[in-house]
Amino acid sequence: MKRREFLQKSGCALTLVSLATQIHHFGLMSALAQKMEEQSQSSPPTDYRALVCIFLSGGNDGNNTVVPNHNDSSISNYSTYFNARNSQGLAIPQDQLLPISVPRIGGLTYGLHPSFGPQTQNGTTIVNNGIYELWAQNKMAIVTNVGTLIQPTTRQQYQQRTVPLPYQLYSHSDQVAQYQAGRSDRVVSFGWGGKISDLRTSQDNPGALVPMITSVAGGQLFTLGQTTLPLSIAAAPTPLSQVLSLQGFGTSTAEQARLAAFNDIRNYDLNQQLIASASRITEQAMQASNALRNYQEVTVTFPNTSLGNQLKQVARMIKTRSNLNVTRQIFFCQIGGFDTHQNQLPTQSSLLLQVSQAMRAFYDEMVAQGIADKVTQFWITDFNRTFNPAGSGGSVGSDHAWGNHLIVLGDAVTASDFYGMNTSNGTPFPTLTFNGPDDADSGSSARGRWIPTTSVEQYAATLAKWFGVPTSDLPTIFPKLVNFPTWDLGFMRP
Repeated sequence: MKRREFLQKSGCALTLVSLATQIHHFGLMSALAQKMEEQSQSSPPTDYRALVCIFLSGGNDGNNTVVPNHNDSSISNYSTYFNARNSQGLAIPQDQLLPISVPRIGGLTYGLHPSFGPQTQNGTTIVNNGIYELWAQNKMAIVTNVGTLIQPTTRQQYQQRTVPLPYQLYSHSDQVAQYQAGRSDRVVSFGWGGKISDLRTSQDNPGALVPMITSVAGGQLFTLGQTTLPLSIAAAPTPLSQVLSLQGFGTSTAEQARLAAFNDIRNYDLNQQLIASASRITEQAMQASNALRNYQEVTVTFPNTSLGNQLKQVARMIKTRSNLNVTRQIFFCQIGGFDTHQNQLPTQSSLLLQVSQAMRAFYDEMVAQGIADKVTQFWITDFNRTFNPAGSGGSVGSDHAWGNHLIVLGDAVTASDFYGMNTSNGTPFPTLTFNGPDDADSGSSARGRWIPTTSVEQYAATLAKWFGVPTSDLPTIFPKLVNFPTWDLGFMRP
């Protein structure tokens, strides 16, 4: 067999989803190989930290996720919410909300969606495996009224177009790209997770057997960097030992001979940069495959749902961190179905139940591993949905909007509270009034699209800083962060 033909066929033996899905990075192999060489000469940090991004695809309705549950008349209260949504059938009854006390808003009570708490079956409460009770334990923060921005924007500036605005507002694909890129002024090809990996891999993960960033939800803009080759793996129930397994190199004499030849031939022509780079990446993948072969199974039972299986695989990867020689990791997971133009109540209830139970199982597993303060789960989503419902009755839903509420979960959270920049009412929670001071819409057609007071950049920069990115490097990842006065929203402990 000719050498080129042999390499071509042998290269197909590695089931490396990362290489298959990120083939556009092939031209960067030389640079990546050089970075790998530099990493071996560095010393890693002593502590482990991981960020786990959970993307709610379609645009989760934050207005039914976090609801005013008080009667204070000075700011939006439950009556404000009920009167706006009930006539068309989109309001959640007050006695179904899960009450939380919010210190930043004078200890007033707000309510979380009922799917976050104990569930009942045939009138009997089953095991409480949701995230609600973690609020009382100071393990969960809510960053309110977050959205895509280029600079702080008032209602007057928005309506008069006197400041630059995010391109294609209310468009799914564009707002998803801006959330994942951490930039809203133009189209970019790299995500903020990938850019962190570009910046920090050589310092934080020298000699690592896998990339700093891993997707359990396929190729995503969030994971792409200029020199980062993100790993993409299958979710559970696929065993971790099979996500980077060699195919066609079994125990037979012929297969072992082929493996020996494959290993030998990768030592030739290393004076050619591209061949040397490909050989090093292949070697790294084979080492990772060996490290994952005898992984330790997680101890917590995860729900058998799409997100549950993704987070279970992430937990397995984290448990294998020592074998993989990593001290910093970023993961991307995704759950779809949140584009609820109709049938919102049952759809969102089912989806948020899956999110809550999967996040709780993952949190409990991090506690079992002894690193609950080193691993942080956080949400991103396309946008919020209109406060004014779309349709009525059983098919009621809501449409595309803007500023939203995002959950951050883990022992590194500062305290259970609302975080973010204040809105027109002096709190970080918007004024729920159509055609009001926080509504982007105006006139009789106003539908309640809250203008964000906290940018995606501020939210992401706070997480990146906790992860270990120096403050001086944050504008490299988030170029428009310099337009905002606060770079750390305070919801993460050092």
